[in-house]
Amino acid sequence: MNIVLFEGHEIGKPLPRRDPRTLHLLKVLRKKAGDFFDAGVLGGCLGRGRIEAVGPDGSRGPDGAWGPDGALWFSLDLREAPPPRVPIRVAVGFPRPIQLRRLLRDLSNLGVAAVDLLGTELGEKSYRDTKLLADGGARSALIEGAVQARDTGLPGLSVYPSLDAWLAEKPWAASAETPGERGPLLAAADNVRPGGSLAALPLVKRGVVLAIGPERGWSDRERDLFEAAGFIRLSLGRRALRTETACTAAVVLAMEKMGELG
Repeated sequence: MNIVLFEGHEIGKPLPRRDPRTLHLLKVLRKKAGDFFDAGVLGGCLGRGRIEAVGPDGSRGPDGAWGPDGALWFSLDLREAPPPRVPIRVAVGFPRPIQLRRLLRDLSNLGVAAVDLLGTELGEKSYRDTKLLADGGARSALIEGAVQARDTGLPGLSVYPSLDAWLAEKPWAASAETPGERGPLLAAADNVRPGGSLAALPLVKRGVVLAIGPERGWSDRERDLFEAAGFIRLSLGRRALRTETACTAAVVLAMEKMGELG
């Protein structure tokens, strides 16, 4: 862990003995009472935490309250703003569940603003039934990415039954710019008759919406939908990439074009 993140409702309460954060602080970092550690609250600020006490079984914490066996009592001093979100929205055709966990972790790590999961015509329908979206696994993966990045913010996560539904809703328009400004650059990664290369784009001085297809790619009908909606179809190179690889490559290229890597 590069930072220990807490939910808002955990402030003022002890961490249980078997909590992964307790184990990391005590077993991996070998911290003890009185030691400091990097900390943050999800959706809030960054700063330092301090281990106030590590109670033996049945002990009272510093405030006199009873805690769980072997609880870790902590205090927080959080005054730093988290890094800003990168104004990139990523829409991706549902990948395999095992890929989805890694993809959400990595996109959170990169700091994108939002991730939309799409049902697509050539995508495997069973992938949409993943339990990650219902059992907390998706949120856990997003938090893992934030921990690695020393961030307290998470990308927004939404699910759409089809590309048609996503294009009809235009979720990127909800965060739109002030009247008169140009909207975000709309780009769909596609190696079939692309209109150019994502790597060859000039400097982009606005937000970006990236659409990445499933491993089988987009259907011809979906390509027509993109073009009708004002998307440009751009290549990521000659190779057919795994969905998670394509997402990471596309986001990093877009960040470079936006000056986010400088």
